[in-house]
Amino acid sequence: MHIEHMAMYVNDLEKARDFFVRYFQAKANDGYHNKTTGFRSYFLEFDGGARLEVMQKPGMEDMDKGLARTGYIHIAFSLGSKEAVDHLTQRLRDGGYQVASGPRTTGDGYYESCVIGIEGNQIELTV
Repeated sequence: MHIEHMAMYVNDLEKARDFFVRYFQAKANDGYHNKTTGFRSYFLEFDGGARLEVMQKPGMEDMDKGLARTGYIHIAFSLGSKEAVDHLTQRLRDGGYQVASGPRTTGDGYYESCVIGIEGNQIELTV
């Protein structure tokens, strides 16, 4: 068994798609639009086959996204090396995204950084 994909609702669908394409080399499909409900989405595929669906629909509730909350808290990308973690962390910082922690080696041995990415969602960058 494997996870087929994860999904997240966003306010700005194209901006979210472009964020993952620009910084994480995602490949986006052409998108889907249900004209009856107003639902729209893109599937984003990453190296190795992992997929993220970014979605939007009318009337969404935009709740506070504090870092210490229940539920899904972050998406993690394995970049392959400490240098790649350092480089992408700096690119995101230069792009105006807040670095919440790192790059650093955690107590359990992970080399990582955490960035507050698109629409306040936390993204972990690790080796």
